[in-house]
Amino acid sequence: MPQPTTSPSRRLASALCLLLSLPFAAAAAPPQAKDAERERALRLWEAQNFVEAAPLLEKLAAASPEDVAVLSRLGFALYALSSQVKDPAAREAARERARAVLLRSKEAGDNSNITRLTLDALASGDPTANPFTAIKEAERAMREGEEAFVRGDLDGALAAYRRALELDPKLYEAALYAGDMYFKKGHTTDDPRARGEMMSRAAEWFARAVAIDPDRETAHRYWGDALMMGQNRKEESRARFADAVVAEPYSRHAWAGLIQWGGQYGVRPAHPPITPPKSAAEAGADPVWAPYFAAREEWRTRRFAEAFPGARGYRHSLAEEAAALRAASAAASKLAWSGKALTPALEALVELDKAGLLEAFVLLARADEGIAQDYAEYRRANRDKLRRYLLEYVASGKY
Repeated sequence: MPQPTTSPSRRLASALCLLLSLPFAAAAAPPQAKDAERERALRLWEAQNFVEAAPLLEKLAAASPEDVAVLSRLGFALYALSSQVKDPAAREAARERARAVLLRSKEAGDNSNITRLTLDALASGDPTANPFTAIKEAERAMREGEEAFVRGDLDGALAAYRRALELDPKLYEAALYAGDMYFKKGHTTDDPRARGEMMSRAAEWFARAVAIDPDRETAHRYWGDALMMGQNRKEESRARFADAVVAEPYSRHAWAGLIQWGGQYGVRPAHPPITPPKSAAEAGADPVWAPYFAAREEWRTRRFAEAFPGARGYRHSLAEEAAALRAASAAASKLAWSGKALTPALEALVELDKAGLLEAFVLLARADEGIAQDYAEYRRANRDKLRRYLLEYVASGKY
């Protein structure tokens, strides 16, 4: 899924919730644990009790430096605990140590999501420098929640996050993390009824976060996780994952839920295979793609300045690409009317044009840095079309 940009996590807890929403099997799967201490360390890690897990994992990593399951979890635990280090220099040293452990794990053959995404989070800079909110009491409650979370105290963290939202009703992360605590509590029980109840409550809190800011992807995606992993609600979870992409299509994290949904239900998310030639020279006199490049040239030389009079210079725009593809679609339709058989790609192009979804296709499948600048304005009036494109095409299993 092509995305022109990515956005780093705002705070450490954002990254923690992102990574820990993955199934625990996403980390390198350990062999059958023969050592009781190793088994206990992995169990503590899965319970998010990083305070107790870290020293045990340290000892195990020293004894078995090639055990990637231990190394990946140790690196993540060190990263999580770095948020509790108050001195900036010492906190940076802790982050560097986490990075070193994760790189060792990677060198030993670890290709898990946990390791990859934690390294990405570490590369984004120290998120603890930015407060959640300007309301001091709410900020204090959020920090208390983080501290409880890394100790594995999910109830304590939940109480803190709920208190933070009461103090600041617009605090997106408070609702998000409260929901995530219910989600994790659901994973700690073997009782299907209790698990279902926890997932339902998690979904309620994720919905509250979405209501605060529908243009952030995380709550949509976590909501989808609660529906899919907690309740096996296929279509509802797919809709939530699609909403995550609509919220932030140029963050690779936003696509993770839809891809995971596809793996769960045997559907490979994919865009229609529409790929224009790379240049007008390559297109030559092709009756479909020659009009595409003619339309693009007209936009570059004349129409862009008319459509964007305040722009400093030309850029590739949504309007240009959609107009060019529409010209190609019209040419393909003429060929079809004359009795010529169309390729699957051209059939898909004509179908998208008739459905009014060419702009959605362009923004989600063909965006570059220029086109991406038009996304927010288009979404304001056309969220339903973006959602339809994802549900009816990308996550339909057609391609």
